[in-house]
Amino acid sequence: MKAENEELASKKSLNFIEQIVEKDLAEGKNGGRVQTRFPPEPNGYLHIGHAKAICLDFGIAEKYGGVCNLRFDDTNPTKENMEYVDAIMEDIKWLGFQWKNVYYASDYFQQLWDFAVELIKEGKAYVDEQTPEEIAAQKGTPTTPGTNSPYRDRPIEESLALFNKMNSGELEEGSMVLRAKIDMASPNMHFRDPLIYRIVKTPHHRTGDKWKAYPLYDFAHGQSDFFEGVTHSLCTLEFVSHRALYDLFIDWLKKGEDLDDNRSRQYEFNKLNLNYTLLSKRNLLALVNEGLVSGWDDPRMPTICGYRRRGYTPEAIRMFVDRIGYTLYDALNDMALMESAVREDLNKKATRVAAVVNPVKLVITNYPEGKTEELDAVNNPEDPEAGSHKITFSRELWIEREDFMEDAPKKYFRLTPGNEVRLKNAYIVTCTGCKKDTEGNVEEVYAEYIPQTKTGEAESNRKVKGTIHWVSTAHAIKAEVRMYDRLWKIENPRDELARLQKEENMTPVEAMKKMINENSLEIRPCCYVESYLANTKPLDHFQFQRIGYFCTDKDSTPEHLVFNRTVSLKDTWAKMQK
Repeated sequence: MKAENEELASKKSLNFIEQIVEKDLAEGKNGGRVQTRFPPEPNGYLHIGHAKAICLDFGIAEKYGGVCNLRFDDTNPTKENMEYVDAIMEDIKWLGFQWKNVYYASDYFQQLWDFAVELIKEGKAYVDEQTPEEIAAQKGTPTTPGTNSPYRDRPIEESLALFNKMNSGELEEGSMVLRAKIDMASPNMHFRDPLIYRIVKTPHHRTGDKWKAYPLYDFAHGQSDFFEGVTHSLCTLEFVSHRALYDLFIDWLKKGEDLDDNRSRQYEFNKLNLNYTLLSKRNLLALVNEGLVSGWDDPRMPTICGYRRRGYTPEAIRMFVDRIGYTLYDALNDMALMESAVREDLNKKATRVAAVVNPVKLVITNYPEGKTEELDAVNNPEDPEAGSHKITFSRELWIEREDFMEDAPKKYFRLTPGNEVRLKNAYIVTCTGCKKDTEGNVEEVYAEYIPQTKTGEAESNRKVKGTIHWVSTAHAIKAEVRMYDRLWKIENPRDELARLQKEENMTPVEAMKKMINENSLEIRPCCYVESYLANTKPLDHFQFQRIGYFCTDKDSTPEHLVFNRTVSLKDTWAKMQK
């Protein structure tokens, strides 16, 4: 009984895709094989939505001892280039996955062309010379049937000749298309003689000028799956209505062979949608081209390379994807869930350091001038193996400006005249006052230390209600800190973008400029960090004590350190919205 209960619990924990795979394996489909693919179009950088698909495609293959291949859907040379191919490969590897093989849809251009020729010969495809507007009008509506193209019954030889001309360079783009001949009255709009080839004269990043006629997605995708032996073709929900066409083209390709137990099958899952986040490569490309962000890897971008530069870890992204799961309905996930995942991961691995991002000088008036002490600072209290490092204490320190208030409210437990606080890893000090400039701004804060209260010594257990961090002015390193927040001030920018375009007749760029969070980046050029960070490298992770998690930016040099805030220590955004 116990074993049965454990098996039942295990089954319940499977997501619905895993349940499908296990059922297929139990029924012996595809010879007991599991083969998936991740098929991005190389027309931009991957975003967080792709991370969900990557985790599923590669995760399913890994869990069931199968194979996952990487296949670039490179059928539109006007938008594709090798920069994106290289970036996609880098992102997948950074997330912790490795493909078995690399394929391209362009590997199959000849096979797809030959298949299209066979369909023409069999009377299942024809060349149409109508304009895109005329073809769209012919399609009808979901409740009314379409009407046949005047070219639907043109002679086979004529279609074959024109199809060859589509690829010879003799015809202009948009002048002709090849359509599959299916059923203009079908309730499935995708069956109403879909376009399967069009003319594109832009040179291809792999095949150059060899091809002028290119297959469309619905024609290339399923056949590429079948050529490669894909068993489980995992797509997002917008492809549900495409599935019947996917199956039909495979049936036509194999000419009626019995494929029930040996064919590629498409299954759909929900997209990843995040609040305060705008996805789609088209929108992200517009942000880059308009200079609204610094590039694809701007730490405010929802691209995988943007999250990487900001300091997110692959483990945190995979943890987040696993927690939100896979369903058959779309939902808007809370960004706080993702931020919680990265906090949890960085809490376990980030080194704790002292950094002051809004400095004011604290002078310990009774500490001997010229004296310094090397104090121990624990690297990570969550990891006993992480060890410690030294931090230098001296008479003059930088502290956060927010840690001093001359006229403080009753529950203010930091520095205020007459109040005691502990300087982290050091001494308890008593605030004695401050010095101001002519405009009333605090220039220096004064305090006296209590020698017997040094952290770790016998008499250090004196209780105080406040602890603040610090760095020695003589030993700290000046740094630039970039405080990042959410790029959009609208919770659902995707819907608001559509509304602004429709109701206020805005262009996408105009709409995005209206929605953008003007406080999404604050650069603080005059911060101070402890000398332990002198040799930091890009993507090193740190917790700036009491401030947040940070990583070293790629712009950082030994002469000019730059740090990006990955995430605050707590979710302050939710409080700001109340």
